[in-house]
Amino acid sequence: MPRFAALVAALALLTLPAAAPAQTTVVRTADPAKRGLKESDFPRTTKVADNVYTYEDFHAGPEKFTTTNMFVIYDDGVLVADGQGTPAATKGLVDAIAKITPKPIKYVVICSDHGDHTGGNKAFPPDVKYVVHPLSKAALDRESERGGAAEGPPARGAAARWRLPIDAELVFARKPLVVRGEDIQVLFLGRAHTGGDLTVYLPRKKILFLSETFLNRVFPAMRSAYPSDWLKALDRAEAMKADLYIPGHGFTESGPVSKEELAAFRKALAAVVAEATRLYKARVPVDEAVKKANWGEYASWTLASSQGPIAVRRVYEELSGALK
Repeated sequence: MPRFAALVAALALLTLPAAAPAQTTVVRTADPAKRGLKESDFPRTTKVADNVYTYEDFHAGPEKFTTTNMFVIYDDGVLVADGQGTPAATKGLVDAIAKITPKPIKYVVICSDHGDHTGGNKAFPPDVKYVVHPLSKAALDRESERGGAAEGPPARGAAARWRLPIDAELVFARKPLVVRGEDIQVLFLGRAHTGGDLTVYLPRKKILFLSETFLNRVFPAMRSAYPSDWLKALDRAEAMKADLYIPGHGFTESGPVSKEELAAFRKALAAVVAEATRLYKARVPVDEAVKKANWGEYASWTLASSQGPIAVRRVYEELSGALK
C-alpha cells in the first residue's frame, strides 16, 4: 500500500498544470532608466509589422527620452516619417534602414517641422521627395532664412545648412501616396503640437504614426501648440480605431498598450488645459499661474518641470484670443 500511495501521488503531480511563466511588467513612462533600459540600448530599430519599423534615438537635452521615427518598405523604395535632430542622428536612421533593406529612401514625410525632427534632414539622400503641410513649409522657409531650426536648440545651426526643396509635395488634408506594394496615406488631423502636424496612416495594417500629435508619457509640450485644436486632433486619431498608434516621442508600444497610452495622453492634455483655464478664469496673472498650477499625477511625467510653465502661457494666449 505505501508503494501504491506513492505512485498515485507521483501521477497526481504529473497532471498538475505547469507554473505560468513570470510576467514582465513594463513601467508606463518615457524614462528609459525606469523601464530598465540602458543608454547603450539606443538607438534601436523595432519591427512593428511586415515591412514597417520604428527607430528610436535619444532626444537632446537633460532628460532622457526618445525621438521616434517610422519607416515603411514598399516594392521599390522606402518612406520615412520624420527625421532626427542632427545630421549625425539622422545618418544613424539612414544607416539603420540600409541594414534592413537595400531599397532607396524615396519619401520623407515632415510630420513635425520642429528642429528635433528636421535638423538632421541634410543626411537624407539628396533626391528624396519631401511631403509637408503648407504651414510647416512656411515655418521651415522662415527659419532657413533666419539661419536656425524650426524650433529649439537641438538642431540650430544644422538646419541652417538645409533648406526644404521647392518641389516638396504639399498636403492640405489628405494625400494618398502612389507606391507599389503598400497603401500609404498622409493625413492632416488638425493643428496640434505645431500648426502643420501631419500623420502617416497604413490602412491595410491599421497603423497610424502620429509624430508629435502623440507624446507617449511626455508632458504636453505647447511652445507652438494649439491646445483646443490638439484635443480635437487626438479625438480624430482615436476615432480612426487604428490597431497601433506610434508617438513622435516616447516608446513604441504594443498595439493594445498604444491605444491605452494615446487615451492617457489625451486625458493628460485635457487636464493641463483645464488647469490653466481654471487659473485664467480666476484671473490669476500668468506669472503667478505658472507657479500655482497643480498638475497632479502629470507632475511626474517627463518634461513636466520645463513644459508646465510653457503650457500655462500658451493656454492663456488661446483664451485671450492671441492665437489665430
